[in-house]
Amino acid sequence: MNDLAIMVAPNGARKGLADHPNLPILPEAIAREAAACVAQGARAIHLHVRDDAGKHTLDAARYLATTDAIKRAVGSDVIVQITTEAVGIFSPTEQIAVVHATVPEAVSIATKELIPDASAENVAADLYRWAYARRIAVQHIVYSVEELDRLLGLIARGIIPGHRHSLIFPLGRYVTNQESDPAELVPFVAKLKEQGSSSTFIWWACAFGTAETTSLVAAAALGGHCRIGFENSFLNADGSLAASNAERVADLQASLRGVRRAPSSRAEALIALGKPG
Repeated sequence: MNDLAIMVAPNGARKGLADHPNLPILPEAIAREAAACVAQGARAIHLHVRDDAGKHTLDAARYLATTDAIKRAVGSDVIVQITTEAVGIFSPTEQIAVVHATVPEAVSIATKELIPDASAENVAADLYRWAYARRIAVQHIVYSVEELDRLLGLIARGIIPGHRHSLIFPLGRYVTNQESDPAELVPFVAKLKEQGSSSTFIWWACAFGTAETTSLVAAAALGGHCRIGFENSFLNADGSLAASNAERVADLQASLRGVRRAPSSRAEALIALGKPG
């Protein structure tokens, strides 16, 4: 698919209101932000939820309640992607449990967290096959080329089923001051080109720090899709502080004017997020 999909990560797992006064934390605030982002052209919301203390949680009931709030605010056309991100807190068993309990339309999973070693492969394989049978869109979070190599091996061995896979590359996550650089995309794109068909691997990028917009424009120009939002950066392309996630989407749209890709449909965005064919 050549059409461009945009997803918004409105809050993330680690930031709070001390970082930005308009960071959406509660379900109603996330839903309002989602509606504003969709109005600017976003197709999907990457969802994190918090507990009563404002800390990252994989609580299924909170995921379901927030998803419902988003759907009521926006309508069924928006795609809600939950995450199993562990943040150094949650075990593979807890990550698996939240997917089973929510049966989401879309989910992002970091293979290195779900399968920390070979002993976790069989249980993880059961989850991937279960999700595949239910046509859940699974997106694989990949932080390094070494992780990409491992993921390719898991796919080749049938631990992860399917003939089409969605990947997201978070740029700047493990560098000084979490400042991304569009050049980080180069080894990922080169590795995927080695694999042959572009329809087998559909990729996205998100990017931390001041180069978020520049990195996402580069990703779009190279054939990837864009995830933007306060999870990764509060800054517009000109360095100014954005007032909202919706402002970040609008700022990205303005920066993408030179990239000739039409906006994706809902169905195309779901494919880009890993929905099985």
